[in-house]
Amino acid sequence: MTNFTIISLLLIGAAVFFSLAFFGLLSIREKEKRAARVSFSGAISGAVFFFLAAGMPTSARVTILSIMGSLGFGLIVLFVLPIGNVNILNDVPKKQFDERRIMFARANLKVGSPEYESYYKNHPEDKLIDDRTRTKPGLLSPRAKFFDPLLFTAPEASFALTSALRDAVDGPIAETQLTFSTEEISSYLKKLSLYYGALDVGITHLEPYHIYSHTGRGAGIYGAPISLDHTFAIALTVEMDHEMMGDAPHAPVVMESAKQYVESARVAVQIASVIRSLGYAARAHIDGNYQVIAPLVARDAGLGEFGRMSLLMTPNEGPRVRVGVVTTDLPLIADPRSSDSATIDFCNICKKCADNCPSQSIPFGHQEEVDGAFRWRIEPESCFAYWNVIGTDCGRCMTVCPFSHPNNSAHNLVRWGIARSVFFRRVALWMDDLFYGREPIQRPAPAWTRGVSYSHKKEY
Repeated sequence: MTNFTIISLLLIGAAVFFSLAFFGLLSIREKEKRAARVSFSGAISGAVFFFLAAGMPTSARVTILSIMGSLGFGLIVLFVLPIGNVNILNDVPKKQFDERRIMFARANLKVGSPEYESYYKNHPEDKLIDDRTRTKPGLLSPRAKFFDPLLFTAPEASFALTSALRDAVDGPIAETQLTFSTEEISSYLKKLSLYYGALDVGITHLEPYHIYSHTGRGAGIYGAPISLDHTFAIALTVEMDHEMMGDAPHAPVVMESAKQYVESARVAVQIASVIRSLGYAARAHIDGNYQVIAPLVARDAGLGEFGRMSLLMTPNEGPRVRVGVVTTDLPLIADPRSSDSATIDFCNICKKCADNCPSQSIPFGHQEEVDGAFRWRIEPESCFAYWNVIGTDCGRCMTVCPFSHPNNSAHNLVRWGIARSVFFRRVALWMDDLFYGREPIQRPAPAWTRGVSYSHKKEY
């Protein structure tokens, strides 16, 4: 018994040390200084405790091992058993949404234009706040708070490329129509999307509530009803780099955001072109030229769930993604949507995005019913106004989200527990606050974004 208890305590101490030390090294790689400090402190103190315990009298060693065994058994029961499922309320909208109402469409309205006059005649409640936002510097503006004359040129270039791709979302259809097994062509297009650079791909039936009711921007006539008679939609995601996002809300975040809009557009445009070459109608839906609500399509295609910040929460990258969509009349096999109650439950208790939102645009309360569907509803006006003050698209909510940690074995183990147990979700949130802080500090941007010297004269 004596040797058994000593060896057991030494092994536990070694396990604590090496597991926390490993996480500390991983945190250094992820530029998470606080997590690294907590990990190494825990590794040393844990190892010291168990090594000292190994030298205690036999009765004390037996007591400590008994306590550890009871705790271990209890944690297994609480963490591994699939307990604590939560109900998801209806999240399917009952009607279509008008694209003219989104902030980006409203921001494009020219003061005094017929479109401006028509919109605010029908929605006078939006005029005061929109006109106030127009007085702010604007995205990528030289007058913006976080203006960087060097780094802001990168997103300008990316947005210019996305804009150039808007005319390529549709095109002529090949006269010869090829026929395929629906299973085989569905699998092929998914693998082709991954080959082109997508992170994940899913297929869903195109529903009326996926489609905007009227054109608000992009191709087409402003205010015209949208008629899209396609039957399927292919949704794809691309990853936003964890390191670049860490400096949110400064310039690197809009650099990464704009780059990934290009990537999602590039993949979607190519997939749509391939489908048209096979003899079927297909349209890509990309930044600035959507006819569908891309995140809603992606959710129904099984790629994620909507979280508190109203963004698509994917299983392994959280909200750190951009979404592209291709709609088509090519017969495909739709992927089943599995509602993710674990994400909803975690967002219910977490609220870290709301705590850290600079514009206080994210709600702290429960989901609300909007157009017949229950979801969290952010305040887009205050969010967009803040963008126009700082000159970037912020991204702070994405950065602090516990689901946004890198896709690796350590974080995926936590994700596995979150998906299975309501109790583990509470522990996971506590651990996230412990290692990263309730208000995580910004991580430094990659050195190359900070290593160029220049001089300029800022003019107003």
